[in-house]
Amino acid sequence: MRMPSWIRQHLAALRALLVFTVLLGLLYPLAVFAVGRVPGLKDKADGSMAETGGRTVGSGLIGQSFTGKDGIPLRQYFQSRPSAAGDGYDPTASAASNLGPESVVDKLPDPKLIAAGKEDANASQSLLTQVCERSKAAGELEGVSGARPFCTPGGVGAVLAVFGPRSANGDVPHPTRVISLNEQQGVVRAPFMATYKGVPVEPAEYGEDYGKGLVVPVRGNAPARPAVPADAVTASGSGLDPQISAAYARLQVNRVARARGVPPARIERLVKKEENGRALGFMGEPAVNVLKLNIALDQLFPFRG
Repeated sequence: MRMPSWIRQHLAALRALLVFTVLLGLLYPLAVFAVGRVPGLKDKADGSMAETGGRTVGSGLIGQSFTGKDGIPLRQYFQSRPSAAGDGYDPTASAASNLGPESVVDKLPDPKLIAAGKEDANASQSLLTQVCERSKAAGELEGVSGARPFCTPGGVGAVLAVFGPRSANGDVPHPTRVISLNEQQGVVRAPFMATYKGVPVEPAEYGEDYGKGLVVPVRGNAPARPAVPADAVTASGSGLDPQISAAYARLQVNRVARARGVPPARIERLVKKEENGRALGFMGEPAVNVLKLNIALDQLFPFRG
């Protein structure tokens, strides 16, 4: 006697479930695990963990900060690039800032909260100001100019709101009022530029709406190729990048050498030794794994400070 079609369908589904459970739930995981035990792949499968002095200090695949408890960079170590993943290099919150090139105007903090020693949760920095602030800090740390196009000397985005009659192409040829949008009244002594087209520049006032003004970024006279490399002021797409450019590593050589009491030439040779070439010989740029470089530093030139 032939079984009803619905029973045959259920039996076929059950057989398929059992087959795929064995294949994908048992055999495939065991095969992947076995491949991960192959010599040369085992370290990568285990997370490329790095050890020194008998303890695990991080992963060669995930960046980390080299700062003190106060968040200030440790001068004896090479610094990683910025991270927008969680509170920084958080693998559970891998992400970029999601801010683009049009993010040039800050949301200013409430001065009353600042005066009370509180943070304003509604305030935020534009991508431009983040870049400017990081460039200024990196320049001060490394003893070079942190100047960057479209940045003020104080480390915020050099952006104006220009008010006045618009021309046919949208410009304001004869301004009546000019505001420095990212420099807050009561915080800066004077805006980054005194006048714009003959009109005095005013710092921005908290709570004021400047949306009707024409937003004008000001390039300034910073060099087209700043002393501080781009990866020192921008986070990677994942926020977990463990490497920095060879240019950023070279920028830090003198500081690290002074902190460790070692001739800069010896640190330069170590950086060159730890430098990785382009992927497949042609993709990307040469880079240096910061964690591996710092471990090599501690092994060869222990910090005595």
